Amino acid sequence: MKYTITGDNLQFVNVELQPGETFFSSGGSMRYMTGNMRMESKATGGMFAGLKRKLAGETFFQLQYHTEGGPGVLGLGGDCPGKIVALDMNEGNWLVQKQGYLGSEAGVTIDMAFQKKLGAILFGGEGLVLEKLSGSGTAFIGACGDFVIVDLKPGEIYKVSSGNAVAWQESVKYDIAAAGGIKTALFGGEGLFVTTLTGPGRIILQSMTLGDLAKSLIPYLPTDNS
Repeated sequence: MKYTITGDNLQFVNVELQPGETFFSSGGSMRYMTGNMRMESKATGGMFAGLKRKLAGETFFQLQYHTEGGPGVLGLGGDCPGKIVALDMNEGNWLVQKQGYLGSEAGVTIDMAFQKKLGAILFGGEGLVLEKLSGSGTAFIGACGDFVIVDLKPGEIYKVSSGNAVAWQESVKYDIAAAGGIKTALFGGEGLFVTTLTGPGRIILQSMTLGDLAKSLIPYLPTDNS
């Protein structure tokens, strides 16, 4: 498999397959494909695996692609203005925010991971269920906003505004912490808690969440009085 990621804040991942290669995507992420590409729905891994994907925010069925008669190309895109990044699963497993997965090579497994602490569920901004990507090959994820990718050293800590952690390697410890004093919490505009990510491992952060984008558009939506 070869791929390119094109665009700025409305990106495509363009995947080129050779005969005999297989690619999978989540439902709704395919944007185009060449005429010799073949696509079919698959309950990859059986019913139980499909149910776990559904709980993790993906579709029960995955779309499977292969090409006939020579190389073929397909393009995937996200559902909001933002970025797409490739994850090399040979470097370790990843935890990804819900609905972040776009597609992957056949060797990648999608599972669900539960938050380990109640505080992370209530205040961490990621919800109860995360997506866990493991196996071998390359996976593609997408989310709103621009991305910052950081390689944390052992013991190095990043404090992140709730919900702005897109993905992190499984070696990274994920928790929440108080944002500061009462005055900071009440008037600082950042809420009571922040997410803490402790190395070693790679983390991916976003400049804007889908919720932030939605709230920013509210003043411009038509009303009954407009």
